[in-house]
Amino acid sequence: MTARQTAARTAAPLLCVALCVMAHWSGAARTGAGRRDRAANGTAFLHDYMMFLYRTLSTLLPTDAHAAGGAGFANTVTSFVDQGKDLPSWESGQRYIFDLSSLVRVEELVEAELRILRKPPTDLLTALTTGGNLYNIRLYSCSPEGTSEGQLLDSRTVEVLDGGLPRWEVFDAWSSMKVRLRNPTDPPQACFHLLATSELTNEVADPLLLGLGRHARLPQEKALLVTFLHTDTSGNLFTEIMEKRLPIPQKPAPTREKKKRGHGHRAMSKRSFGASSGRRGAAGRRSGRRRTRCGRKPLRVDFKDLGWDDWIIAPLDYEAHYCEGVCDFPLRAHLEPTNHAVIQTLMNSIDPDISPPSCCVPSKLSPISILYIDSGSNVVYKQYEDMVVESCGCW
Repeated sequence: MTARQTAARTAAPLLCVALCVMAHWSGAARTGAGRRDRAANGTAFLHDYMMFLYRTLSTLLPTDAHAAGGAGFANTVTSFVDQGKDLPSWESGQRYIFDLSSLVRVEELVEAELRILRKPPTDLLTALTTGGNLYNIRLYSCSPEGTSEGQLLDSRTVEVLDGGLPRWEVFDAWSSMKVRLRNPTDPPQACFHLLATSELTNEVADPLLLGLGRHARLPQEKALLVTFLHTDTSGNLFTEIMEKRLPIPQKPAPTREKKKRGHGHRAMSKRSFGASSGRRGAAGRRSGRRRTRCGRKPLRVDFKDLGWDDWIIAPLDYEAHYCEGVCDFPLRAHLEPTNHAVIQTLMNSIDPDISPPSCCVPSKLSPISILYIDSGSNVVYKQYEDMVVESCGCW
C-alpha cells in the first residue's frame, strides 16, 4: 500500500464527515451561520462550510475521534479563500491563488481539496447551442507568476441541464499541495488553473456560461482551498499563543486591601493544607470545619473574558473544570494515587513537618475543538488536547 493510500484510508473518518457536511451545506446555510457571519476583526470571512464542519466534528469528540485515530488522522483543518481574479481572456481558463504563508510546512498533510461554487448558467440557451450539455472541467497546478499549465490534478464532467441549483465542485488538490509543502523554497502561494472544454466540440468553453464566473461574487461564494492536517496538538497552548502573537489577558494590579486579603487567605490555606493529621488535624475537627477531599470542581472559561473573542469563533465558552481538595490518609482508590503519593501521604500522616500531603491534580483530561482565525486571517478548525478535566487524583 502506498503512502498516499495509507493517508487516505486513515483520514477516511474525518473526510467522510466532511462529505456529510457538504451534502447538507446548502440547506443548513439557510438556517444561519452561527454566532457571526464575519470575523470580529474584520479581516477573515467565516465560510458556512467551516462552521458546519466545526459543529459536526466537535460533536464527535472525544470518543469518536479516538476511535478514528491513526498516523494519518487529520486533527486540524485550515481554509484559504481565493485571492485570484478572472483572466483577461476566458479562453485561458481561470486561475485561483491562495496565500499559504501561515501554513506550517512540517505538518503532515492528509488531504487537500479545492472547492469551487458552480452557479446555474447565465445563458442556458447559449451554453447548449455552443457546446452542448456536457462539459469537461480539468484542474491543473500552476505557478502564480506563469501562465502555462502544470500537472493535471483532477477532472470531472458536468451537465448544464443538472437541475439549475448552485453546487460546490470539489477537486482533489492533495498531490500538488504535498509537493509544495515538501519544498521550502516554493513561494507561499498555491496556484490552480481551471480549464473547461465542451465534450461535443472539444473546444474551450467560457467559464461564465457554465456558472463559474467570479465577477461580483459574495465572500461566501468564493473558492476555498481546504487542507486536512495531522498536527501535534499536545503541545503547550501558551507557547502556540506566543508564537502566533495572540493577545494575552492582562490582570489588573490589585489594590493594597486586596493584597492584604490575599496574603491572609494564602496563609489560612497553607495552614489548612498542612493540617492533615496530628494536632492540626484535631484542631480542625474540634473547630467543626470539614475539609473537602480531592475532587473535580466547576470552572467556566469565557473567551470574551480572556480577550480572545476577536480570534476565537467557536466555542464562545466551555467547562474546563479544575481539581481541588486534600489528599490525606487513607487515600481513596478512586483517586488513583501514584505509589509516590501513597508514601508521601503516609509520611505526612506521621509528621506533617516532614512533607506536605500529595497534591490534588487532574488524572484524566479530554480535548475540545476550537474554530479560530490564525495569523494569516484564515479560518482554522483544530482539536486541542488536555483542555477539560475529566477526573482528579492524588499525585
